[in-house]
Amino acid sequence: MTKLETKGTMSIFERYLTVWVIICMAAGTLIGRFAPSIPEFLGKLEYAKISLPIAVLIWLIIYPMMLKIDFHSIVNATKNVKGLTITTSINWLIKPFTMYAIAVLFFKYVFGDMLDTKLADEYITGAVLLGAAPCTAMVFVWSKLTKGDTAYTLVQVAVNDLILLVAFVPIVALLLGVGVSTVSVPYDTLFLSVVLFVVTPLAAAALTRKLVVKAKSLEYLEEKVIKKFDKTTIIGLLLTLVIIFSFQGDKLISNPLDIALIAVPLTIQTFLIFFIAYGWAKKWKMPHCTAAPGAMIGASNFFELAVAVAISLYGLESGVTLATVVGLLVEVPVMLMLVKIANATRSKFTTEN
Repeated sequence: MTKLETKGTMSIFERYLTVWVIICMAAGTLIGRFAPSIPEFLGKLEYAKISLPIAVLIWLIIYPMMLKIDFHSIVNATKNVKGLTITTSINWLIKPFTMYAIAVLFFKYVFGDMLDTKLADEYITGAVLLGAAPCTAMVFVWSKLTKGDTAYTLVQVAVNDLILLVAFVPIVALLLGVGVSTVSVPYDTLFLSVVLFVVTPLAAAALTRKLVVKAKSLEYLEEKVIKKFDKTTIIGLLLTLVIIFSFQGDKLISNPLDIALIAVPLTIQTFLIFFIAYGWAKKWKMPHCTAAPGAMIGASNFFELAVAVAISLYGLESGVTLATVVGLLVEVPVMLMLVKIANATRSKFTTEN
């Protein structure tokens, strides 16, 4: 497909996605600053530290993607040993430790004269919490935007969630130099996230597929039902940005310097992990449809878990919590840059499944 043909098939949201993202980030920030009653109300609608309005939007993003998955494709995705090896190795043997090293380098040395020791340590702690929690929900968005294999994305998310249950606490404890018993994981947040963003949309999509195919046909499902949801992912992403930035609008405006300092190492870490995973997949001759989402899950973070742990252990106003929140704020624009890089380099990979 040529560039001209590709442009012709893209909606206005996809073609100017970066512009829409900037507009939504700015709109959310202004709402948080000048209409705080809106995020205050939405902020009350949460359970187990997960915002229910955001959960609904992410669910609407993921459900149409799940509609494209059949059981056979999931079974095949589990046989992708190379892809799962890269994903698990990056997320659990590399990412937490590079995050710690980069955070120490910047907060202790590069920005050492600008931060007192206590605040630097808090920012390092927040970075470690982010680095030890690979993405669960938003990776489905990045997978769609790079035309990734949704079944493979689902399998790698499921594998990482299982490892997260046993590996998160020991890794955080090791890097922060504390006892394992000191780190408390809000398992309600973790389990609710898995149920909301993996189990429920998959079950709903599977039921929809079964009923529609039985009543009509597979062609009807693909041509009529799935196509109706084409814009849902992008619209859901943009509305999610408005809500996220409205929650943090006041912090963005009142702490611009600290937010900028925190954003630098987090951004460098995101690019580093992406290119390690992406390059590894290229070396192993993996198809682009699995290489791209595999790199994306390592680069992005499970920010709901990181923020929840930071608040429960260190309090809402701590530097630890601020660092995890900044991780959330910089993730979307940075990940969109990586989506563009992945799409621009598609021809470098094999297209075979």
